[in-house]
Amino acid sequence: MTVTLPERELLEIASLDAPDEVTALTRQCLAAALATADGDDTTEHIAEIERAAAGWARTGVPIDAVHHAVHSGYRIGLDLVAARRTEGEVRRDDYDTLVAGMRAMLTALDRMTTAISMAYVRELRSAAADHHTAVHTLTSALLGGYSTSTMTRECGIEPAERYAVVALQIPTHPDAADPALDGDVVVRRTLRRAQAALAAHAGRDTLALLSVDGGTVLLPAHAVTDASLEALIAELSAAARVPITATVVHADKHAIPDAADRAHQLLDTVTLIGARGGLHRFERMALEFQLTRPGPARDCLAAILNPLDEHPELLATLRTHLENDFNRQLTARQLHIHANTVDHRLKRIAQFTGLDPTCGADIWKLRSALVARSADVAAPRARRDRYALST
Repeated sequence: MTVTLPERELLEIASLDAPDEVTALTRQCLAAALATADGDDTTEHIAEIERAAAGWARTGVPIDAVHHAVHSGYRIGLDLVAARRTEGEVRRDDYDTLVAGMRAMLTALDRMTTAISMAYVRELRSAAADHHTAVHTLTSALLGGYSTSTMTRECGIEPAERYAVVALQIPTHPDAADPALDGDVVVRRTLRRAQAALAAHAGRDTLALLSVDGGTVLLPAHAVTDASLEALIAELSAAARVPITATVVHADKHAIPDAADRAHQLLDTVTLIGARGGLHRFERMALEFQLTRPGPARDCLAAILNPLDEHPELLATLRTHLENDFNRQLTARQLHIHANTVDHRLKRIAQFTGLDPTCGADIWKLRSALVARSADVAAPRARRDRYALST
């Protein structure tokens, strides 16, 4: 049927602060509302709006504006129907007809909003899949040191001239060890939460390859600061519900492969020395990084602690005491021993190693020996896999 809209309703629709296509949608929904009230079929109205909704999603019309238009059309329609039914004295059969009409309109409204939502979701999922593929391709090219000119044309993403190259380590969520839960599902959900937080915080210019245990994120250098990077890692940790550890190295786009390798080597160093959680920068970890490089100097430093191999409680005390900045009370509480026992163990460490853990110069050597020893006993990790795989 053809529905003629009263002048007052036309003016109300025209006054909506919305794109032309949304205003047109309001007209369409009002026509559908009146058709529903008159008992006509609204299938074609719904099908037409569903087809249009996919186009609106592609062009960026907000879905809240679309739903507002739908409800505006139905609200005006309800007002018209109510005015028709309530003119003069309302009889019981008119009331029943009004109720039945309202129910029919709500059913049609439900069908229409569902159709629009499904059309938006389908289109946005398709767009997200295309963008994910483009990001994956360009990120792989940058990390692999390949020319990005062809990739840019194919992907539609223009790379920045300089990036903050961030290496991430995502620890396993404690729930993964719960026998009542599927561990694989838990770790995948942890990753998904981190990815969603990254997309929300950093935007579409961010390039990332992430797997369940970490990966690499490339952030345009002009868009980040030290504070924003720290805030980003904090947000990712909160979203993933695990303490994410990250390192960052800045580099021009042609130097990204070396920067990524250095960032992941630094991440390995941070993990080795137990400095987990938060953002760590190369300039602040340069000493620890150098101490973990293979060579005779590292071997010599690591050998300082060899006399403690037969006394693991002394090695544990030394490590804990250094991590606690020489707070004997805190060390005692963590090791569940008396503070006097801590003092006794420190004296024994001095006897075995020849270095006094209470002397400034010797403390530096002992700390360096711990770093070197951690690197010496740790199995090397395949760094390339840390940022070449994506889930």
